[in-house]
Amino acid sequence: MFARYSSNFVRSSQLRRFQSTLVLAEHNNETLNPITSNAVTAAKKLGGDVTVLVAGTKVGPIAEAAAKLDGVSKVLVAEGDAFNGLVAEAVTPLVLATQNQFKFTHIVAGASAFGKAVLPRVAAKLDVSPVSEIIDVKSADTFVRTIYAGNAIQTVKSKDPVKVVTVRGTNFEAAGTGGSAAIEKAPEGNYKSDLTEFVSQELTKSDRPSLTAAKIVISGGRGMKSGDNFKMLYDLADKWGAAVGASRAAVDAGFVPNDLQIGQTGKIVAPELYVAVGISGAIQHLAGMKDSKTIVAINKDPEAPIFQVADYGLVADLFKAIPEINEKC
Repeated sequence: MFARYSSNFVRSSQLRRFQSTLVLAEHNNETLNPITSNAVTAAKKLGGDVTVLVAGTKVGPIAEAAAKLDGVSKVLVAEGDAFNGLVAEAVTPLVLATQNQFKFTHIVAGASAFGKAVLPRVAAKLDVSPVSEIIDVKSADTFVRTIYAGNAIQTVKSKDPVKVVTVRGTNFEAAGTGGSAAIEKAPEGNYKSDLTEFVSQELTKSDRPSLTAAKIVISGGRGMKSGDNFKMLYDLADKWGAAVGASRAAVDAGFVPNDLQIGQTGKIVAPELYVAVGISGAIQHLAGMKDSKTIVAINKDPEAPIFQVADYGLVADLFKAIPEINEKC
């Protein structure tokens, strides 16, 4: 009996020791996207070695930054024109070649536009089912994710030989920067896609912090009535060092561009302070911000659903309240 239990213990220890995770680095060829650091934290919870894959055109500084993340044992680098713009059709074969050589048990990326474009393709090629937008790791094969726009929590156990997982960055702390991982070349090959070519991109430039990284977010909804009225929020955001967001209703009405949208089909944020101005609190919007540490709602309708999740609520006309707040700041 003792020998049987001893054998099971050794087998379990071996399984845990051989866990290994590949994390896809997201960047803009200048700086490492913060969600990569969150993904590394999730990877560490899986156990075993953590390897970061960095692909791009000139990624030397990116690889060095990834190597300094706590818990990273190795950084694989793939440079070339094929990875210009990090199109999924070029990155996917690179990930598959890397997986074929190193046999990782997990492949992880942030639940961003980049991760959502690449990992489903990888999962399809590996013939496994991806696990999307996890918010916690229970074990190497068991994950927690939200469903029904965040109204229910689901625990998922994956039986696939390779777990392909996207991570909701707001639910994992950023990894520290005390590491010193080895930097090596990724498997070489012809990864240029004949189907897709990166042409250009136009990015909105702003002195304000990005929505996903800001500690304070001020959002406007349909109650703002027009895009011009968002200037009140921009002025307040500049004083507070905050980012400005919007509900889907405000985006659909044309008040602001869609890169400001927060919600189930927009960005997921979890700042220290979230101020909802003229937002009713539709389920779709709540799914993108209800993990915020402190939520303040300003709405003239006392029955607005946003007050049910708010820590502090102000029932007032926003066109009077916001100018008053601006004057006192």
